[in-house]
Amino acid sequence: MAAPDPFHARVVQTFWFDVALYRSAGEGPAGASDRLCDGAFQECAGLELAAEIKEYAEGGRNDGVVQRVGRVKLQPIVLKRGMFTTDGDGQVQPELWQWLQGMVAGVRPVPRYNGRIEVRAGRGRPIQAVWTFERGLPLKVTGPALNAKTGDLAIEEMHIAHEGLRLVTR
Repeated sequence: MAAPDPFHARVVQTFWFDVALYRSAGEGPAGASDRLCDGAFQECAGLELAAEIKEYAEGGRNDGVVQRVGRVKLQPIVLKRGMFTTDGDGQVQPELWQWLQGMVAGVRPVPRYNGRIEVRAGRGRPIQAVWTFERGLPLKVTGPALNAKTGDLAIEEMHIAHEGLRLVTR
């Protein structure tokens, strides 16, 4: 039997994303809880920063242009296939839905929440990386097509706009 080819061996790594939302500094009434909710999701996208590059033609320089960094564009965080639940009992947390319903009802100002995304190598495994975002606002929430046979989760997809993204290093 031939030895496995190390160049073609594939290591399949699955990840689990734990998400926590916290009230941004200076948001909400005094004495309000700082923690909105905790959740776990199977997919997370939008951990992306893209800088605009501004080009300036410099006098006397004919072989190129000066390039400078402009504004940074942030993509919304997109969480897929998961749920925000109450600690221990597995019930959906009403605080998230109250935040969304208040926005739909026209409650102003809309409270903003910071977020923490912990990347784990599977459910309940050690943390591999931590991303944080600041001053998040909900953009879109999609629930599952309810089917008693499939046991789909409470949130199919959630989009959160934000004003800052960081990879936390140890």
